[in-house]
This record gives sequence, C-alpha cells and structure tokens, in this order.
Amino acid sequence: MNDAMPPNRCRIVLIAPPGASAATIGAAFDGGDIASLILPENGMDEASFQAFAEKVVPLAQAAGIAVIIAGDTRIAGRVQADGIHVEVGKDELAETIEHFQPRLMVGAGGAKTRDDALELGETRPDYIFFGRFGYDNKPEPHPRNLSLGRWWADMIQIPCIVMAGSEIASVEAVAATGCEFVALSSAVFADGVDPKTAIASANALLDETAPRFED
Repeated sequence: MNDAMPPNRCRIVLIAPPGASAATIGAAFDGGDIASLILPENGMDEASFQAFAEKVVPLAQAAGIAVIIAGDTRIAGRVQADGIHVEVGKDELAETIEHFQPRLMVGAGGAKTRDDALELGETRPDYIFFGRFGYDNKPEPHPRNLSLGRWWADMIQIPCIVMAGSEIASVEAVAATGCEFVALSSAVFADGVDPKTAIASANALLDETAPRFED
C-alpha cells in the first residue's frame, strides 16, 4: 500500500508485461510506493484486454495507484481508468488531449529525439515517456533514454518517465537524471522474481540515493 504522503523524489511507474496475471501485478502493490500502473494491450484482443483491465484497475486504485491504459481510449473509459497513454504524432496527441483532459490524464510516448519530445511537449501532455514497453531487457537503462530524461528534467516542467533496466539497481541511474518517475517492468515481473520484494528494494534504493525535489 502507498503512504498517504508520497515521497519527495523519483517515484515508480509500473508497466504490466505480457502474460502477467492480475494477482501477480497486485502482489507488487504490497512492496511500497507506486505512483501509477500502465497497462499496455500486450497483444490481447479487445475483449481480453478489457477483461484483464477490469480485474486490475480496482486493485490498483484501492491501493492508491493511478491506472493508465495504453492505446485504447474506449477501454480506458469503460474500466474507469485514471488516464491513457498514446504514442501518436503531435496533431493526434493534441486532439486526444483536447477530448480527454482533464477527465483523464493523457501521457505521450514514442519520442526518440529532443525534437520529437519538444514537438509532443507543445501539446502539454500530463507526462512524456522515454523508452519502449518490453525493451527493458538489459540490466541497465538505455543510454538514450537517460540522456533524454536528464535533458528534459533540466529544461521542461512537464513530468517525464524514464524506462529502467532489467535489474532493480537501475533505478539509481534513472533517478540521478532528475526525472520525476522511473518505469519498471521486467525487473519486477521476470521469472523467479517476487514482485513485492522487487518493489520494496526499488523504493529502498530510491529512498537512499534519489535526489529530493524542491517543495
């Protein structure tokens, strides 16, 4: 469960991987602070994805975790999610933001360069995500994502999420960029990993090493 007062440092965004059950995802919630959960479609058809989200969303929200549906705005509405994550061009992102904010958070992904990120940022999404779902298969974060996160955090007020690596220790490098959120997926849900323990370890590392934000 999350504390009533969130920590004043980089926080965890959990990304559900393909094949993870609602129970497995829910087990992570007992490990401590998690700001939000992103649910990608992960190859599921619409009915399966909606059924999956209907199980997970209430569990997460009961734990004080905002749930963001990736890619399907209709399902986001049906399951009463807190936000949507899209990877589209500037014009389509602007239309999505106009239609859904402030009723739903709208986050943007897909930026691979500074110019990409600045163009998307002009539409004022609730956050920008640096990384790709399912590509956290190396122990350390991708250098490009770290570089973009550091630059963005220094220059832009819109919060950013940076994808960590496949090891929990990688949260340190992400937090050091000054970004507001670190995304974890395989480091929490890989075979043989206990999700609760992984989240607890990540929070302990962030408590110890992450820079504190100004009030």
